Amino acid sequence: MQTAKILIVDDDVDVLSAAKLLLKRHFSQVDIEKNPQRIPFLVTNGDYDAILLDMNFTRDVISGKEGFDWLDRILDIDPLAVVVLFTAFGDVEMAVRAMKAGAMDFVLKPWENDKLLATMQAGVQKRANDKAQVGIAAPMTTNKATPPHQNSSINLVFVSSLMQQLFETAERVAVTDATILILGENGTGKSDLAQLIHQKSKRAEKPFVTVDLGAIPESLFEGELFGHVKGAYTDAKEDRAGRFEEANGGTLFLDEIGNLSLPMQAKLLTVLQSRVVTRVGSNKPKQVDVRIICATNQPLGQMVAERAFRQDLLYRINTIELRLPALRERPEDIMPLAEFFLKQYRHQYKRVVTTFSAPLVKQLQRYNWPGNVRELRSAVERAVILTQQNALQPEDFFQNAFTEASQFSETYQLEEMEKQLIVKAMKKYSGNITEIARELGLSRQALYRRMEKYGL
Repeated sequence: MQTAKILIVDDDVDVLSAAKLLLKRHFSQVDIEKNPQRIPFLVTNGDYDAILLDMNFTRDVISGKEGFDWLDRILDIDPLAVVVLFTAFGDVEMAVRAMKAGAMDFVLKPWENDKLLATMQAGVQKRANDKAQVGIAAPMTTNKATPPHQNSSINLVFVSSLMQQLFETAERVAVTDATILILGENGTGKSDLAQLIHQKSKRAEKPFVTVDLGAIPESLFEGELFGHVKGAYTDAKEDRAGRFEEANGGTLFLDEIGNLSLPMQAKLLTVLQSRVVTRVGSNKPKQVDVRIICATNQPLGQMVAERAFRQDLLYRINTIELRLPALRERPEDIMPLAEFFLKQYRHQYKRVVTTFSAPLVKQLQRYNWPGNVRELRSAVERAVILTQQNALQPEDFFQNAFTEASQFSETYQLEEMEKQLIVKAMKKYSGNITEIARELGLSRQALYRRMEKYGL
């Protein structure tokens, strides 16, 4: 049996059962899920070696649009995710589209057992190869001779004194059990910083469990965080530990905490105060020992004033507050980061590109990077894939949107510049959110928030 984690997502219970029955004979763990809305949560926390994803759920019957949308969402969360799409309705054209969209392969239902098994085994091997090529144990570079973090998935790279001061503070508080709140815009690396704190703590050998609170529907909140017992509600086929129990002894990272509704905030506060959880459907409380790290890009102080966030919860989660600066606030880090990503993706895609042209360096340093490090990473990856030259050129980055944005007058306000960039991308892709978000290097959620902000 191969040691690997497989996720199967399909709204047909019979398909899930049949596929799991086949694959569990060959892989150490096979998880199934019929609700596609749980995909972000599962991908964020599951570290799956391969994902088998249905292409049609409830929107329509045969177009496969939902499958492509969820494929994009998965790759937004985990660029190294290996996804195999499968459906009862397909043809050569759809298979080609699936591969271009980032899927590893395409399988038709009803499947041949040998074909499906071989495809998933190839996916697991691809995941292992990709991880080895990009170096998941990437070093953290500072302006000091900091040794590499060989057991880390952190790729925070910097030379700026601003980041150096932040990391010195993070290392000092990491050795304590203090609750930490990490603030910062989307794409600044909040989850990477949380992992670094965990690795520097006395809990480093224990679990580090991530929960994307923005991706959990309110109806599933208690079950996901606190667990449930068999029969607690429909589809609760067996007892299941929640994220608090999974993180016992280690660190629980609550990302996007600013997105919680007030009722969810109240339930979370109760557990944070008592460190006791009770699974849904049970009356047996369980003590948990977890270190809490939270993160948000929301202005929690303002939300407290507007009564959208509980003040007592804010007091509970921000014993120590760390703010990750936006990339535009530390321009000296742009090129070290860009060079780091160039090396990473050059190896991943086996390209000969080795450097940045002088005109491109100037544009990269002038651009304000509204999507921060995530946007820069996405831009470098795209450029490495598309370039036909040994040195990256301005035209390799963001096509029209980037070159026009870089020519904006320096007298423009940042928000106005960001709004214009989004408007240009919306026109270019005729309102296609997936393509607009990819072009700008943002998650869909971040793009929706900006569109709402600017009334677009």
